[in-house]
Amino acid sequence: MGGAVSAGEDNDELIDNLKEAQYIRTELVEQAFRAIDRADYYLEEFKENAYKDLAWKHGNIHLSAPCIYSEVMEALDLQPGLSFLNLGSGTGYLSSMVGLILGPFGVNHGVELHSDVIEYAKQKLDFFIRTSESFDKFDFCEPSFVTGNCLEISPDCAQYDRVYCGAGVQKEHEEYMKNLLKVGGVLVMPLEEKPCHSESGKSRLVQLPPVAVRSLQDLARIAIRATIKKIIHQETVSKNGNGLKKTPRFKRRRVRRRRMETIVFLDKEVFASRISSPSDDNSCEDLEEERREEEEKIPPETKPDPPVNFLRQKVLSLPLPDPLKYYLLYYREK
Repeated sequence: MGGAVSAGEDNDELIDNLKEAQYIRTELVEQAFRAIDRADYYLEEFKENAYKDLAWKHGNIHLSAPCIYSEVMEALDLQPGLSFLNLGSGTGYLSSMVGLILGPFGVNHGVELHSDVIEYAKQKLDFFIRTSESFDKFDFCEPSFVTGNCLEISPDCAQYDRVYCGAGVQKEHEEYMKNLLKVGGVLVMPLEEKPCHSESGKSRLVQLPPVAVRSLQDLARIAIRATIKKIIHQETVSKNGNGLKKTPRFKRRRVRRRRMETIVFLDKEVFASRISSPSDDNSCEDLEEERREEEEKIPPETKPDPPVNFLRQKVLSLPLPDPLKYYLLYYREK
């Protein structure tokens, strides 16, 4: 399923195509999609298909088409601090993007039927936190995944502001899904399709993670990172002033000199001749100079500079013990 937009050469081009087709319509959703490279959630041998608007499945591992995920993200109307439940959380790609919007005080839970996919999702989540250049641009609500059947969630579990079910749901289970929502919440799911079944075929209630209260240590890290980001923003504004760019200067276009062909009529005969001028000797030089000027107008196809992680640079420059610096950076490798 998918194929609604053209394939991209990289993740940014894929997002550009989704925006152009109006699948991505809000800035929050766009930022989340750009922050996580879709190819990182593919197995190495299948990565050449990562930027196509197509679903991908290998064994139990499954990714929906980008146009589906973008429609889901927009429909959920996500905001910082909300609680989110992903039924059929799969690779964790969607849950991680949602976590970038929910922020540190949100709740981000996922239920997945297959234990091997849960392990795969945890590996991908760990890789994103440790290596992503964009991680420090967000206050992340890290997803928690549990194994189980999404139709067997314990009735005493908490309700959520936003619920998404990627698996097919029959009409008779619609009320069950709605009962997972808080009043005024949003539920996105496909109806009238075959529901999932547990691997063992036996009913077993799924206990979702409790809504944990942040530790004082975590709250301190969140506050420190927010303060550093504010300082970086103030320094950037102070350095760049009002941010207005100088008006670019334009080069005066050189007038191209051309040789003149002259036709002379003499009685009934016609003679064609070229009238030479002092500038003829320089005409080749003028053409070469004009060619160079035209080439200067075309920007060279150079690879853009990698994004600078200012938060990381600032944290590493602080007069703090290394373990504390690494804690502020969530123990990231890069």
